[in-house]
Amino acid sequence: MVDTDSAFQPLDLPEAAGTMNATTAPSATPACVKIDSNAISDLLMTVYILAFILGLFFNVLTMVPIWQQVRKENVLGIFLLSLSLSDMLFLFTVPLWINYYHQDHHWKLGVMSCSVAGFFYYSNMYVSIYLLCCISVDRCLVVTEPLRFKTHRTSRYAWAQCATVYVLVMTLHIVVLVNDNLTDAHDDKDSNDRCYETYPMQRPVALFNLLRVGIGFLLPLLVLAVSYWRVLATVGQSPGLSAQVKRKVRMLSFGVIGIFSFCFAPYHLLLLTRSLVFYSSDLASYCQFEQKMHFPFSCTLALSSLNSVVDPVLYILVSNSVQEDLKMCCNRHKRTQAEECTLGTHNRGKMNNQLI
Repeated sequence: MVDTDSAFQPLDLPEAAGTMNATTAPSATPACVKIDSNAISDLLMTVYILAFILGLFFNVLTMVPIWQQVRKENVLGIFLLSLSLSDMLFLFTVPLWINYYHQDHHWKLGVMSCSVAGFFYYSNMYVSIYLLCCISVDRCLVVTEPLRFKTHRTSRYAWAQCATVYVLVMTLHIVVLVNDNLTDAHDDKDSNDRCYETYPMQRPVALFNLLRVGIGFLLPLLVLAVSYWRVLATVGQSPGLSAQVKRKVRMLSFGVIGIFSFCFAPYHLLLLTRSLVFYSSDLASYCQFEQKMHFPFSCTLALSSLNSVVDPVLYILVSNSVQEDLKMCCNRHKRTQAEECTLGTHNRGKMNNQLI
């Protein structure tokens, strides 16, 4: 399975062994993790095929109505569009991973394509995480401080946040790949031909993984939890909101937490565990652990790819304005262009419901 550790790892096992327990002989384990041809590849290939088909379908289906919200300078629409673009960039690389598992963990597509595919894979993961954070904080400010933040909550504000997330995440990944040497992502040692599956990791990689778990997952999760806790508390005490609006807020709150729990939490928890085991074990014990964890870790990374399917579905369900535009697009062959424009502006007067 794809492993981001390999982008930083050496291809020479004895050198990597030196980063472990000093009493361990470099030649103790000639192959840290042996990846054989088995049913694992078929299972992972199936998951990525489903992610590609469903993700492409839902993102294309929702692109037009979301764009209509962007044209209305709807802040949520801007966040959704940025999220959808990130998902599409990732989905275009999924056929490469499908081919990788079809070839039983043999890349056969060259060094550069391996690095590019991994770059978009992990960039999408953390762009999605931080955009979900931006949406959560925006929802929180709108609900808890509507008057104070109304004048500052503009389309320019939303575009600036999205651009900042893209630039920071992608710049970090580019710096890491370039400084580490792009060829390290592709392991051709002993005719392995693996992509992002080089073992064992180095000490700097383990440290980077700990930082990635803390800054890329735990910190955003804390922001999400606090934001939606405040949202739910405020909405529950507001007599002016309808039951439908309160239900939509709850769906959004629990839905975002659900994405984190299902798509991102298993991967980051195992990544944290692997790094801690690296620091606390000798090379032989570490490699035994990695051998046992290869299949579960590969499955959790495959689960993370499903966020490209869940993202558009979640926000279409909780956004009344996007639902209206989606219905309009599906039925546009029955309506004139003038009627479409009228329907698209149907809910503009309902400010509170639109903001939430």
